[in-house]
Amino acid sequence: MLQMRPGCECCNRDLPPDSADARICSFEWTFCSECASQRLAGTCPNCGGELVPRPSRPAAKLEKFPASTTRVFKPEGCAAAS
Repeated sequence: MLQMRPGCECCNRDLPPDSADARICSFEWTFCSECASQRLAGTCPNCGGELVPRPSRPAAKLEKFPASTTRVFKPEGCAAAS
């Protein structure tokens, strides 16, 4: 099941489960849309995969299957894309 991590790995911006600004790769590394496009050029710095919009989870399902509360913040791994 998708973890739906709560923040951007680069800038630590909050990304609640209903955020349209969350971007993920196939390993679920999570970034905000601004970092994904401007700093990372759409490529995950951890795995090299494509960053795509994170799907949403219906509110009723969030009650039974809550989003993760564990943050991953590694700004040193988010160098500007060349």
